[in-house]
Amino acid sequence: MLPQVIIIGRPNVGKSTLFNRLVGKRLALVDDQPGVTRDRRFGDAELLGLKFQIVDTAGWEDDEAETLPGRMRKQTEAALATADVALFVVDARAGVTPLDEEIANWLRSSPVPVILLANKAEGRAGESGLLEAYSLGLGDPVAISAEHGQGMGDLFEGLLPYLEPLQPPEEEESDEDWEFDPQAVLKLAIVGRPNAGKSTLINKLLQEDRLLTGPEAGITRDSIAIDWIWTDPKTGDSRDVRLIDTAGMRKKAQVTEKLERMAVADARHAVDFAEVVVLLLDATRGLEHQDLKIASMALEEGRALMIAINKWDVAEDASKLFNGIRAALDEGLAQVRGVPLLAVSARTGKGLDDMIAAAFSIREAWSRRVPTSALNRWFDDALAANPPPAPGGKRIKLRYITQAKTRPPGFVLFGTRLDMLPESYKRYLINSIRRELGFEAVPIRINLRSPKNPFSKG
Repeated sequence: MLPQVIIIGRPNVGKSTLFNRLVGKRLALVDDQPGVTRDRRFGDAELLGLKFQIVDTAGWEDDEAETLPGRMRKQTEAALATADVALFVVDARAGVTPLDEEIANWLRSSPVPVILLANKAEGRAGESGLLEAYSLGLGDPVAISAEHGQGMGDLFEGLLPYLEPLQPPEEEESDEDWEFDPQAVLKLAIVGRPNAGKSTLINKLLQEDRLLTGPEAGITRDSIAIDWIWTDPKTGDSRDVRLIDTAGMRKKAQVTEKLERMAVADARHAVDFAEVVVLLLDATRGLEHQDLKIASMALEEGRALMIAINKWDVAEDASKLFNGIRAALDEGLAQVRGVPLLAVSARTGKGLDDMIAAAFSIREAWSRRVPTSALNRWFDDALAANPPPAPGGKRIKLRYITQAKTRPPGFVLFGTRLDMLPESYKRYLINSIRRELGFEAVPIRINLRSPKNPFSKG
């Protein structure tokens, strides 16, 4: 386990910019508007060889506990409890504010070591604010510019005495070729329209209020990844899962604010890193066109897809609703029929273990590689059962097929006159592969190649 460092401060002092600087990627959304970050975001950071987990938090605001800012502050308080070091960030250009002083008083009461950072300290504009920071009583402030990368050496020196004893042992590199490991961490993204219950579902799985939830639509902005251990209630086996919560995706025409555009783009980016995507529907609203667009996007990215109908505990005429959604999915997602459909309740926990078990199963199909001998036997049988057509009397000869990749499964079909092969026959082959070779409802790609190959006779 890496030591954990938490970033704390009032809104708009540059916490997410510092987070992105330390992880070396633009993972956290950054904007001039205050209050962009709402949930805790974790990232693996390395600073001059010093390795640690960095935690970005929401801006600290002095609001009532039941308000959205108050619930955000509670998340920050929970994060401090597990941290090894806290980085308290103030804005050197704005100087010390009463809210900074309130945060400093709170941090002084905590046993967690605090390093005071005066951000935006580049140039003369930050000199007075840097001097004011001494009044907070948290030791000498470290002058940095998260945006320009200045002061990182001084930050390293501040972190070193706390983190050096906690560094993990070096691991030896392995030269073995990668093979699918069914016990590997399952990367599972939860996507859907706003207010479908994505964050509530993850909180139920974790059995803690890890993510902000509430009646307000669009609370989640950043895509948040959380490592979790799931215990299979049927076998008692423990499995590692990385849950990825994402912002709600509305119709493109309805997304007008810059922040929401950034949040939706971040959600799409999260899908790229997932193995299995769960599209969460709202049972009180049924299946809408936007749900089909989100599902198609996940399939186009080559992810394994599942559909979960949430709020099943309050669904009306449940059997009719389920059958109607099943029929609409089979019609609207013709490229992958039979996508797993489950009924769940994020409030009661109904069906959530079945959903995780199904996700492991579909990932295995998504990662499957078929032995060449089995693939050739299937190919011969498929051609015998339904030979390719001969448009205009010209025979299409299919010679050989090979599996070129997995995750998602990809095949290369060799033959002659493949430019004349109808899409319907290509769909026949894909459906047969899925049915006969155990690929379930995962996206499958077939590429056609007509040039000469070792199996060609001229």
